[in-house]
Amino acid sequence: MGVLCDRQIKEQIKIEPFQDALKRPGRISFGVSSYGYDVRVGSRFKVFTPTPKHGDIAVVDPKRFSDEFMVEVDVAETGREFVIIPPNSFALCETVEYIEVPRDVLVVCVGKSTYARCGLIVNVTPLEPEWRGKVTLEISNTTPLPARVYADEGVAQLLFFKADEVCDKSYADKAGKYQDQEGLTLPKVD
Repeated sequence: MGVLCDRQIKEQIKIEPFQDALKRPGRISFGVSSYGYDVRVGSRFKVFTPTPKHGDIAVVDPKRFSDEFMVEVDVAETGREFVIIPPNSFALCETVEYIEVPRDVLVVCVGKSTYARCGLIVNVTPLEPEWRGKVTLEISNTTPLPARVYADEGVAQLLFFKADEVCDKSYADKAGKYQDQEGLTLPKVD
């Protein structure tokens, strides 16, 4: 197994819209890089707020996840360039880019150092062979202060690992529950 370089990413991975790596003064970088692709965060966010709406204690349960404790923000509608994540909280968001992973590739996502150096951690599970859609990301604010995340700018880097042979069963073969997600998708348990 080996990591794909910039030329191979352009040729083998479907990324729409695809961007070359360019200097964009005043913006957090995005586009193809030497051995990966820096994705942008979209304008839609669901920001976790532990303030109960009905006086209940907030409990996060992956088997019964409710967006009752989340506030939806569309930065494009607010006229701002950013969303604010409260201290010690998190937001779910979506990438601008739509990705199609080939059957012989596994994708790992890591956060960009610009955000990591501010105490913001980006988390996403690996994108399995033949997964397709916009990626749902989780951004955690580990600091005791509110933090800004800028829409339509770089937020995470995807690393593409090409296998020596094609997998026996892909994400598409398994009819994965997050296949073809069109954007920000909450947790599901089948």
